[in-house]
Amino acid sequence: MDEDLISKKDLLELANISYGQLYRWKRKNLIPEAWFIRKSTFTGQETFFPKDKILLRIDQIKNMKDGLSLDELADMFSPSPSEISLSHQEVVEQNIVTKAALDLFAACFPDIKEFSFEKLFWAYVVDTILQTGDISLEEGKMLLLTMAEHYAKYEDRNCRLILVRKLGVATCFLVSASSEVHFEQGARVVVECHLPTYVERLKLKVS
Repeated sequence: MDEDLISKKDLLELANISYGQLYRWKRKNLIPEAWFIRKSTFTGQETFFPKDKILLRIDQIKNMKDGLSLDELADMFSPSPSEISLSHQEVVEQNIVTKAALDLFAACFPDIKEFSFEKLFWAYVVDTILQTGDISLEEGKMLLLTMAEHYAKYEDRNCRLILVRKLGVATCFLVSASSEVHFEQGARVVVECHLPTYVERLKLKVS
């Protein structure tokens, strides 16, 4: 499904920002280069953006820029992991991930006693999905193991986590964010997560 796009002219008007602000945020890596989409129109080449993503990002920048520098914001929005180390107890006390999700994590990785950002990220994604009620604990375990095995292979971490179910049988995989995926008839997409979005959310929780 194609994303709903918004033109640069309409974006500047709707978001009430200037051309200079937009491109300064781009230079500071607050807005990804990939979101600047050049398309041919009857008036020539114009720039468009994924509407929902860019409006959310601009709203986040406006709300956070008084408390954080642009460099700190850039780190917040970066798909790269933060440097943290938290115990299971600290994760629960800070209300980052529920105890149920931590118990599931411990069942999959009993030797891991401290959470780096990346490991906490796996638990956070699965916890968020479990709380929707759309997947079972066994499917949550499948998602955890898939991220543990394959997430690091995506150098820029710009990928999607997908779980598909057919006739009660589930399978899951990671795919590049820009890739199209097509499924056989009768298969239902239960989960489709854009993982960089979850990185941003988790960084806000642990900051």
